[in-house]
Amino acid sequence: MTEVEEKKTIKLGVTGMTCTACSRTVERVLKRTSGVEEANVSLATNEVIVSFDPKLISEKELAETIESVGYGIRKEKIDLLVTGMTCASCAQNVEKALKKITGVFSAFVNLTTRKATVEFNPSLVTVKTLEKVIKAIGYDVEKSIEEDALSQRRRLEKEERLQYRARLIVGVIFSIPIVIFGMIPYFMTKSWQPWLMLALTTPIFFYVGWAFFKSAFKAIIHFTSNMDVLVTLGSSAAYIYSLISLSLGRNEIYFESAAIILTALIMGKYLEAIAKGRTSDSIAKLIGLQPKTAKVIRDGIEQDILIDEVLVGDIVIVRLGEKIPVDGVIVEGSTAIDESMITGESLLVDKTVGDKVIGATINKNGLIKFKAENVGKDTVLARIIQAVEDAQGSKAPVQRLADKVSSYFVPAVIIIATVVLIVWLLLGAFTNIQPFREVMQDVSWYTRAILYTIAVLVIACPCALGLATPTGVIVGTGKGAELGILFKNAESLEKTLTIDTIIFDKTGTITKGVPEVTDIIVLADDFSENEVIRLSASAEKGSEHSLGEAIVRAAIMRDLSLNDPSNFEAIPGKGIKAFVDGKELILGNDAMLLEVGYSLASELGNKMGSLQEHGKTTMIVAYDGKIIGLIAVADVIKDTSYKAVATLKKMGMRLIMLTGDNERTAKAIAQKADIEEVIAGVLPEQKAEVVKALQEEGLKVGMVGDGINDAPALAQADIGFAVASGTDVSIETSDITLMRSDLTQVVDAIELSHATLKIIKGNLWWAFGFNVVAIPIAALGLLAPWMAALAMAFSSVLVVSNSLRLKLFKPKILSATDH
Repeated sequence: MTEVEEKKTIKLGVTGMTCTACSRTVERVLKRTSGVEEANVSLATNEVIVSFDPKLISEKELAETIESVGYGIRKEKIDLLVTGMTCASCAQNVEKALKKITGVFSAFVNLTTRKATVEFNPSLVTVKTLEKVIKAIGYDVEKSIEEDALSQRRRLEKEERLQYRARLIVGVIFSIPIVIFGMIPYFMTKSWQPWLMLALTTPIFFYVGWAFFKSAFKAIIHFTSNMDVLVTLGSSAAYIYSLISLSLGRNEIYFESAAIILTALIMGKYLEAIAKGRTSDSIAKLIGLQPKTAKVIRDGIEQDILIDEVLVGDIVIVRLGEKIPVDGVIVEGSTAIDESMITGESLLVDKTVGDKVIGATINKNGLIKFKAENVGKDTVLARIIQAVEDAQGSKAPVQRLADKVSSYFVPAVIIIATVVLIVWLLLGAFTNIQPFREVMQDVSWYTRAILYTIAVLVIACPCALGLATPTGVIVGTGKGAELGILFKNAESLEKTLTIDTIIFDKTGTITKGVPEVTDIIVLADDFSENEVIRLSASAEKGSEHSLGEAIVRAAIMRDLSLNDPSNFEAIPGKGIKAFVDGKELILGNDAMLLEVGYSLASELGNKMGSLQEHGKTTMIVAYDGKIIGLIAVADVIKDTSYKAVATLKKMGMRLIMLTGDNERTAKAIAQKADIEEVIAGVLPEQKAEVVKALQEEGLKVGMVGDGINDAPALAQADIGFAVASGTDVSIETSDITLMRSDLTQVVDAIELSHATLKIIKGNLWWAFGFNVVAIPIAALGLLAPWMAALAMAFSSVLVVSNSLRLKLFKPKILSATDH
């Protein structure tokens, strides 16, 4: 077994992370663990993606490693009622089978109650998977309700928001009288005022503060640090100092600082939780597109079943106005379908027998029946959801600096706070320096030192650093999905910004990719147009090449009967050979004909040149040893291609058209599309070499293609754009998938990349700038602790809210269909 095969990658949900220091702690402890090759933690989604060697460490041990530093693993626990067990061995069999599933942490089967209790990772395992494994070994499971990973995440987020809200309500109820009694001079002179302040602050300190204290305690006992440590130190210092002063009969009490610090921070956490919850709206919308049930025909009877129960090969019925449940091919009926929710295309798409339909799209015309081809996680919608989730969980290169800074942030702040305390104590004890704020001039020097230190501890905000990039990535990739643009990962989103050269594959990208036969020129007296096209179409019968399909369509339109070819051979980039009616037929370009020994007259070359100058691909037909004709095929340029090319030029992009066509034909099409540079006559295997040559010139190259021949070039390019009408392999090897065969989406992707990176950089500037400016201001005594707490609370809220502005992103140009 190879090293690649031994490596395993899983996604784990992590609970208890409150700031970037937490995520760095989890990431660091995993990377130090034997057997772990890579670990990337996303604070925005509270998930970690781990690559590891299963021979050296198990998933359960990974979970235990994370738990050992004070954090939890998002686990789902479910009870399944298993039927068919008759003895202890049965229970053991079920238990062993469940434990072998990737993503299952523990499994226990009770024979008496017939209950299997399973604890699993909902990002990797569904209830349906558990049921299938149990059924596969001969037992059965009573029906249960499945909750997917996103549903669980949103449920946990809701529970978190409700907890924050409850603490915030308590904080506000007690903070209002604290402000009244603690800051109005009339009450400040009353002897009972300090005791009332203590009574009002204590519920806030222990109930509201518990959310921070618990996390801080876990961090400290595991020798790590996070934002909650700073909050705990700051609020506890204010509360305990005031308590000591009160017990000693002194007037210097600052219960209001402790109360307002905790209330302000819990308010910030609550607002941040609301904003973070909105970042996953795009995924929730995608999941919401899928219908819950489907109508299928089984045993000649129409049945309503759950969508999870649809099988490949089922005949599915969809009536007017209903959603198509899964992907498939129409076997009866015709209709017009709204595919806007998948592709972003606003016009209805006509469909008839033999056409593919996509799950979650809407039937807008008649009744159709189709054969299910892709179900469950194999549908287009499921793949889109998975692609968006993968992109949102990835880490952008721009985040590296923030990660590095945040790993040292909390210890650095504690050191700075200690220095501030020592300096102000020394200044107060040995000099007569007055504070900058007049309200502090009547306060003792040691009290001032403590308050300034508290302000430093409270105002420092690692959360903003941790949220700056991932929230931007999540909203940006989600917005891309809404526009029909799927980014492979955060790096693709960032790198799109850097490209300065774009290469377009011609067929199906610039052009519609559905060429038509425009000219048939007979060059032999004993052959007619119909015979030339009949022989050529017979040779191309069953061909998947667009030119071959065009020739076959032309023959069918003439009602010509085609014979099956034999010894068919396709020569990539040149043409085909086959035997038709027992004689060899060659259909290809001039290079192919010369290669097999034919001589080409100058008159033939002139005729070909004339056709090629009009942008027509011209093929020579040779049959039984002699040239019998020419067939010219033309492809139409898409309306949206003109608009995309014009816009990309305005953006300063260098545009190149790449094609296997001869130079005359290629230049004619490029001229129509207003593209100056053309690289013609390129064989499929040479496309990647062209991309590499441009990269060696120092250019950042984007490649747009849709065919299997484009896959190596898409992979070689700095950014590969694959149109979704292309093959799976080209989509898998691309950095960006365009769900519409529309070049304006290339423009949209670049603009979205610009907008997202602008937001992320703005977030990072704010996060860094806030701490660089705020900490010195607090250290100089210019901020009261409660003011520092408010500033810190809203800094992270501002970052998330700024990222949410991407939801308002609109492309500068719209496809022609939108006008």
